[in-house]
Amino acid sequence: MKAAYIEGFGPADAIRFGELPPPLEGPTDVLVDVIATTVNPVDTFVRSGAWRTPVTFPFVIGRDVVGTVSATGAGVAGFAVGDVVWCNSLGHGGRQGAAAERVVVPVDRLYHLPGPVSPTDAAAVLHPAATAYLGLFTHGALRTGETVLVVGAAGNVGSAAVVLAAEAGARVMATARSHDEEHCRGLGAEGFADYREPELIDRCREFAPHGFDLVVDAAGWNDLDTAVGLLAFRGRVMVLAGLRSRPVLPVGPLYLKDGSVTGFVISRATTSELAEAAHALNRLLAQGRLRSRAVEEAPLSAAAEVHARLERGQLHGKRVLLRPDFDA
Repeated sequence: MKAAYIEGFGPADAIRFGELPPPLEGPTDVLVDVIATTVNPVDTFVRSGAWRTPVTFPFVIGRDVVGTVSATGAGVAGFAVGDVVWCNSLGHGGRQGAAAERVVVPVDRLYHLPGPVSPTDAAAVLHPAATAYLGLFTHGALRTGETVLVVGAAGNVGSAAVVLAAEAGARVMATARSHDEEHCRGLGAEGFADYREPELIDRCREFAPHGFDLVVDAAGWNDLDTAVGLLAFRGRVMVLAGLRSRPVLPVGPLYLKDGSVTGFVISRATTSELAEAAHALNRLLAQGRLRSRAVEEAPLSAAAEVHARLERGQLHGKRVLLRPDFDA
């Protein structure tokens, strides 16, 4: 089969495209014909070796897949040949990735895609939306009626966080660039501020005079001094990005507010947590509430180029789908 893979950790141009032996499903696996995969920042961390996880070379890259069931292991129930399915936890932890014509998925990491949903629409949002869901609810303990600040709200994870928080009944303020205001408000943000404006903190305090119950940093800036300063009593800061970030933690103010700072990376999520997120995502996908802002399609052979573009910061707010059947 055709696949995008690496033979050792390295830069984007270490990615090769060519023939690899097709995978074989085990008794609790499902063999999936790939419709689309995509590229996430974490994929670049795995490929480069910046975040070490068990891999076997040659290693197929990529985390997310939407496809159709081709075959099932003898111990698999609930999936049949032809079912449209998805997974967003391949490509790490000893599992080969999704950038190939066929992939093997453990059955406890595979979910049906609701009938009305376009596979390509789904592929673009699965990873960032699941990250946002688990960050908000599983680790951020968000409750109805609370007030949320989403930092980096125009990005993929940030946009999903705005939708999910608003849909859950929270009051949401978003920060991004000024030209993203309409986009963020369209997702459900009640308040908005340009993160570059000098009055940013004042704007935030006007929106939440008693502080924010939850501050979600989806941008990786991790300005903990500002975030902790904006917290309500027993407020929480959720850090969802910033592999190389080394901010100073304002312990005194955090301590006096009975607050917390929690880091969350979806690569550590359990299968039960991922399944819970999948249930919520499927519901919102079926309702048309989760859609990527901008989607571009490319062949699997473009994987190295897309990794390089992502690392150069050229894909802000955009998702690139890699498709085995892409016809330029």
